[in-house]
Amino acid sequence: MQSIILVGKPNVGKSSLFNRMARQRIAITSEISGTTRDTNKTEVQINSKKALLIDSGGLDESNELFKNVQKNTLKTAKESDIILYMVDGKLTPDDEDRHFFYSLKKLNKPIALIINKIDNKKDEERSWEFINFGIKEIFNLSVTHNIGLDELYDWLEKHLENKNFLIEDQEENLEDFLEHYDTSKEPEFKEIDTNHIKVGIVGRVNVGKSSLLNALVKQERSVVSTIAGTTIDPVNESIFHKDKTIEFVDTAGIRKRGKIQGLERFALNRTEKILQNSQIALLVLDASEGFNELDERIAGLISKHYLGVIIVLNKWDKSELEFDKTVKELRLDRFKFLAHAPIVSVSALSGKRVHVLLDKILEVFEHFIQKIPTSKLNALIENATKAHPLPHDYGKLVKIYYAVQYDLAPPKIALIMNRPKALHFSYKRYLQNKIRQEFDFEGVPLIIASRKKGTKENNEE
Repeated sequence: MQSIILVGKPNVGKSSLFNRMARQRIAITSEISGTTRDTNKTEVQINSKKALLIDSGGLDESNELFKNVQKNTLKTAKESDIILYMVDGKLTPDDEDRHFFYSLKKLNKPIALIINKIDNKKDEERSWEFINFGIKEIFNLSVTHNIGLDELYDWLEKHLENKNFLIEDQEENLEDFLEHYDTSKEPEFKEIDTNHIKVGIVGRVNVGKSSLLNALVKQERSVVSTIAGTTIDPVNESIFHKDKTIEFVDTAGIRKRGKIQGLERFALNRTEKILQNSQIALLVLDASEGFNELDERIAGLISKHYLGVIIVLNKWDKSELEFDKTVKELRLDRFKFLAHAPIVSVSALSGKRVHVLLDKILEVFEHFIQKIPTSKLNALIENATKAHPLPHDYGKLVKIYYAVQYDLAPPKIALIMNRPKALHFSYKRYLQNKIRQEFDFEGVPLIIASRKKGTKENNEE
């Protein structure tokens, strides 16, 4: 897919245009200069064509952090297909803008000058001063008032290739599945792109999420600094590993609620949205300073969205913890609900053991989309209920007629019973453990739903 990057100095309206073209509020916008620090990506519709739109950090050299942002922006611009250079139409042209624009023009890519904040006749008259940039492709916009986008879209469409895109089907729910389920055949599942894995990187502020992303993709993709909360917008990057595309998202760090200030309050909401669109989460912990209640809350977000998960002990080279004792603490105490998660120790800055994560991601994904043959599943359930019979319901017999996997990503199993509400959560746990012993589901949740035969009554966990 071809990419379009929005480039310019801070506070010219790049993120506002990004949101307008994406038709949703993805990038964080504010009057604070330098709000966007990393590149932010999303797929957009440009008339009849689609493209990858990139919102970049502002071009600014006022401090060390912004210099890193500028370096990252220019690097991404070189890799993009189309460049939209934005300026503030309320201001007169300056030499710094001309310098950046001319350097980007030398890349010999389609480039246009976007003059934003043209809200009235006076602004429009002032915009003629930008003619000295020496380019015909100039577009006057008022992103706030949604003026001028049609002409820009027509120009962009001319430079975009024609490609067909598939629209994913909606997930079939349990009732629909059972209504059409033929017990004489193996169940059919929704189609999943098994060659594309979506991985969200989550954790507290300054645990090393951005450093981990850079180490995984083997480039400085995310801006890194010692300033807590440097990453505000999500940062996407994809790599190929063993014929699979792994798409990483580096989310904004999460602080305790009392410390969430200004922009980071928006970033907290972004984090949960990213988890909603992820398949696997890397829960990054700082092994050099131990763990706390906030780590547990973040882990709870992963559990809430039924994601595959790998616990990453970062900064292990600076840690004084013992690995076996740490694993025991995490699985038996802090993260009981993620006891199925593999735990990997790494050092993101040095790159030590980071390669182990890539193979582990592929393993967890295979478990995430694993299909259990119905015959084997029912044989296992039958043996499990013989070893430990189902408790009676007020003196009445409780039966499981049959079991079937009705969904994957994550795996979901339906137990068709005479009294589904009588199935105690402790017995579900017992069956889950039996299934995990027989089939490898490391790193993924296993959902069991009990349903009464021939009715809508359902009890899911």
